[in-house]
Amino acid sequence: MIKRFHFIILLLLATSCQFFETEKVSSEEIYKEEMQTIDWKDVDRYPSFPSCENSLEKPEQKDCFINTISSHLYKSISHQDMIAVREVYDTVKVNFEVSGKGELSILEIKMDTILQKEFPNLETWLLQSIDSLKPVAPAYKRGIPVRTQFTLPVIIKTN
Repeated sequence: MIKRFHFIILLLLATSCQFFETEKVSSEEIYKEEMQTIDWKDVDRYPSFPSCENSLEKPEQKDCFINTISSHLYKSISHQDMIAVREVYDTVKVNFEVSGKGELSILEIKMDTILQKEFPNLETWLLQSIDSLKPVAPAYKRGIPVRTQFTLPVIIKTN
């Protein structure tokens, strides 16, 4: 009986060391796992203007940012003398980015050639309008300011 007891204790001592061993994980492995879990197509906080600073939820932040730019573009264009020979109803796609420093810049303006012929100064007006806008803060991802890109459709319609 005592021999069995000693055998069981010896067996427990021999196998119990496995339960106390800790697995070493390198910082590089942790970094790789963390990089895979990050959604690189989404930000934690969108760029903002003074009027959007109170928006706490992400959908509200994005809507406020896009609506501010849209309304500014439409106001700028509506002050221009846009006279068309024929009726126009077209969409201009404005690709722009906000840098990590909060600077707005247009990357590309896509418009139909007919619209370009009808309003040759439209691209210049859009560029001037975007240049006059200054966001307060860039977008943030995990507390770090990041560059973001947007595509904004601008509908051009004549009466």
